[in-house]
Order: sequence, then C-alpha cells, then structure tokens
Amino acid sequence: MMAGARLSRTPQRHHMALLRALTEAVGVSGDEGAVRRLVHEHVEPLADEIRVDALGNLLAVRRGSSRRRVRVMLSAHMDEVGLMITGAEPDGALHVACVGSVAPYHLAGKAFWVGRERVTGVIGLTPPHLTRDMEHRPSLAVDQLRLDVGVQSREDALERVRIGDRASFATALTRMGDCVSAKALDDRLGVAILVELLGVAPPNIDLLAAFTVQEEIGLRGAGVAAHSLDPELAIAIDCTPARDLPTWDGNENVAYNTHLGQGPAIYTADRGTVSDLRLLEHFESTAKAARLPMQLRQPGGGSTDAGAIHRARKGIPAISVSVPVRYPHSPAGLIRIDDWRNTVLLLHAALVRLSPETLTRRRGA
Repeated sequence: MMAGARLSRTPQRHHMALLRALTEAVGVSGDEGAVRRLVHEHVEPLADEIRVDALGNLLAVRRGSSRRRVRVMLSAHMDEVGLMITGAEPDGALHVACVGSVAPYHLAGKAFWVGRERVTGVIGLTPPHLTRDMEHRPSLAVDQLRLDVGVQSREDALERVRIGDRASFATALTRMGDCVSAKALDDRLGVAILVELLGVAPPNIDLLAAFTVQEEIGLRGAGVAAHSLDPELAIAIDCTPARDLPTWDGNENVAYNTHLGQGPAIYTADRGTVSDLRLLEHFESTAKAARLPMQLRQPGGGSTDAGAIHRARKGIPAISVSVPVRYPHSPAGLIRIDDWRNTVLLLHAALVRLSPETLTRRRGA
C-alpha cells in the first residue's frame, strides 16, 4: 500500500493479501521475526523514520504537516499465543509448554508449524474407542501432550527442531462469506489496520506506530516502545473476545464482552487500564458525527498494550479500540469484515478530529 491510498468500506485485494500473510506467519511471543519482516516491508515506503529497538519492537514515525500537531502513538502487537518446544522423548515425541494463554483442549489433535523452518507437527490424542474407562479419564493437561513431527528418535527430532523453538497452529486464512477465519487474528488484524492507517495518516498528527512484541506474555514490548516514542496520547489497536453466543445452559449471556457485527469495541476499562475519559468521549462523538457503528466493550477481564503504555514516563492518556473476534487464542478465530473496515474508518476519523485541545480540557468537563 502506497502513500495517498484511500480508505474503503470493503477490503481490497491488497488488504486481504496482507492479512493472509500476517496471520499465516509464525510469530509466537519472543520470536516475532517473521512478522516483523513483513511489517518492515510494508511500512518502509510510508514512514519518515523506522527502527527496531532492543526488545524487537518495530517503531515507525510518519510526521504530519500542520503547525499544531499531536504526537499520537498507535500500538498493535505482532506476537501470538502458541507453544515452545521444551524437550524430546527417546522416540522423538516432543514436550511442549504454552506461551501465552492457550487452553489444552485447543491443542489435542491439531497440526502445528514449528520453528522458523515451519516444520509440520501434530499433537496426537488417543482415539476415544481405544481409551479405557472414558468417563473417568483425567482432565487434559499440557504436560500430558506430545508433539509428533514424524520421526523415530530423539536425535532425529532435534535435527528438525530445537529446544526453544516456537510452534503455532497450522491454520490458513479462509474467507467465509461476510467473515474471515484465521489463526492469530489477535493481533495480526490490528497490525494490518495500523499498516493501513500509517499510509493515510492525517496532517494534524505525528503518527508514532509501534508494532510491539511479547504482548501475550505480559505487555512487555509496549512499555519500552512508549518510553522511546514519548507520545502525548496513545491508542492500542487489538482484537477482543466476542462472547456473544448463547450459554450452554440456556440462561441469559451476561458475559458477552462484545458482539460480532456491531462495529469496533471501545474500551471503558479492562484488567489493566481505565480508559482516559476524554479519549472515550472523543471516540463516541466521532462515531456519531461520522455515522459509524461502535460498541462499548463490557468492562473487566483481559488487557491490551494500553495497560503498559499509560504507565510509561509521567503517564500517557490511553484507550483501546478492538475488533470483536470469536474464538481468540484458538486454532481459528472469526471476525466480520464489516467490523474490520468500520474499525479502520473510525480510527481514521478520530485521528482527523484530534487537536491539542482534545487533551487540554478538564477530565469530565
């Protein structure tokens, strides 16, 4: 995408191609290099400055042309949840540990891409008809699982992969009518959105783009990036669970978080952040003025890069804006394309309307 590109309500071919490449890359926390190379390739023509810091964050700056500009940090994390290879049995079966929040029941029977060479492996599971006393089986735990890469000895296994290699779900992006399904939409979709916004940054801001690392294991990259970029305000772009399906017992779902199809989710508060009220009101008024859908994310649970950013330096006003996604941290998430595109449009409209006065007025005034 080149500078001067225009925003669209429907994904263009290059939007979908970038999202496919990002989601199908292996970038488990701490080894985001494959994703970083993709991002660097796409943002280099758009940025006035670009660098990679000591932790691995990719930081890109695009300066505006107006005299009274606001320094705005937009953050999206490059890493995904997955596994780490921790050992090998004599027969070549590999021990694994979770990196980030991964449920064991999402792992059994699934295929994985392992390491930078993307070795294919599968986590085996005893067939139900060969399992005795099925009603009294112990609950599944990660240390009970083994990753099989098709070898017959420990030596052969460790020739193909290394201890410490990361493994991610081997899931290709799929277009499903008005939806997209893929692994790692959290937060490669945010990364794709930030790349797009960098190409259409309005002149009233200096856009400080932070493609961060290690969000899934404690927001580790974002605080370092915020200290380096020193913004006046920050927006974390992420995905948030759309727990909008009926409950198993038929009772009312009161823990829905967000709904698919109702637009970008603006955070009021989560486990790590209470959103700046001035920015919350700014997004609400922008959505109303632009006639764009939005929803307030149900408070509580989870966290985004904003949780680390707002505590950097002397404090940075911050808010999170997320695309609702079903089944995050699993082999395949699901988003509505309209929610993706409306998130891009709302973020851009909110950036256009920013001014130094946005943050100088008294909170709650």
